[in-house]
Amino acid sequence: MAHELEVWLFTDRVGTLALVEGRLNFCYAPGWLSQPNAVALSASLPLQAEPFDDRKTRPFFAGLLPEGQMRRLIAQQFQVSGQNDFALLGHIGGECAGAVTFLEPGQLLPSPTQGDDVQWLSDEEVIAILDELPRRPMLAGFDGLRLSLAGAQDKLPVVFDGGRLGLPRNGTPSSHILKPAIHAVEDSVANEGFCLALADALQLKPAKSKVHAILNRPFLLVERYDRIADAQGNRLRLHQEDFCQALGVVPEMKYQNEGGPDLAQCFDLVRRITRPSAPQVLRLFDYVIFNALIGNHDAHAKNFSLLYSGETPVLAPFYDTLSTAVYPTLTPKMAMKIGSKYKFSEVQARHWDQFAENTGLAKAQAKRRILELAKSLPPTARELQSTHGHSFAGNAVVERIIALIEQRCALTIRRLTDPATESEDATEPSS
Repeated sequence: MAHELEVWLFTDRVGTLALVEGRLNFCYAPGWLSQPNAVALSASLPLQAEPFDDRKTRPFFAGLLPEGQMRRLIAQQFQVSGQNDFALLGHIGGECAGAVTFLEPGQLLPSPTQGDDVQWLSDEEVIAILDELPRRPMLAGFDGLRLSLAGAQDKLPVVFDGGRLGLPRNGTPSSHILKPAIHAVEDSVANEGFCLALADALQLKPAKSKVHAILNRPFLLVERYDRIADAQGNRLRLHQEDFCQALGVVPEMKYQNEGGPDLAQCFDLVRRITRPSAPQVLRLFDYVIFNALIGNHDAHAKNFSLLYSGETPVLAPFYDTLSTAVYPTLTPKMAMKIGSKYKFSEVQARHWDQFAENTGLAKAQAKRRILELAKSLPPTARELQSTHGHSFAGNAVVERIIALIEQRCALTIRRLTDPATESEDATEPSS
């Protein structure tokens, strides 16, 4: 097997990923560097003629691959080592997050005008795929499929035309991400569907999603924000990368407590590379408050992304947001600290102040926005639950999420508006 893969961005060959004595190495193509409109693959891989070593290369490229058990099963499927990013990208790096595609040297990208190669599925075939995914993530090894998405949960890039579901074959872009129920997490589909709908109701610009069921099997369909249709209706890729990739952090270190990015680094990234950055910074601030108040403890740096759709990058729509705090078996610690605290129950007014300071926001403005969201979240959640046409009414998990939101919002309002609460807790041991 060749130890080089050509890296394509949109329809251009931008460089070569090589495996040299077991280490990754990436080099931009001279032809790409000489283009007046050349862009970098990643904020962590600026345009330059010199090759990048493994330490610089791996965060972006490994960051495109599934993680954990999914990655191990895919490696087994192809009989390669679970550590071998290069081989995995060669096997499944056809349709990835963003606009990047990996091809063998000499292979050409199918042109979008050739029309889509979609394998449309019957209801029974969809169920068979849902059953197959836990054993064969990304349907790895299926003929004509080379699909990759980061993360440790089962998911699958699909094409959805409003009625039918299909598999994107031979380099065809997908339109949606199908997220089946997470094993051992009760009703994760309704949970994530509700949290995304709630973010939408609060006008936080999340990814658009909808709960679907086929033959009584529920799953979430999330519209890909990194795919758009042109005037002719052809689907095109937009480039994007998550914050770990942009900050040059390998996926294994995505959690702050494992040395991964903290909120200050995330805000600094947005300030540094988006223009105008002020609205983007405020959106990220909203996401952080929202995650804290709904109990999404898994909001690590791979759950925030930059979208390269126009002249300058913007913060991508909010995604992967579910209330993990409603499950007693999952960790009570948040993926990133607010001030000096990992546990929401310990977050006092001064920790919110600390957080505002660390991320360069004015304390008064930060406090105003936290209170605004804490006041509007509970009624918005109740209204969303009762609105007809949603699958949320009467759902036990949704009921628990709303109770948790009401409790967290009340606590937050009390702590931010009543100075007496601060002294009660002043004696707590610092964690």
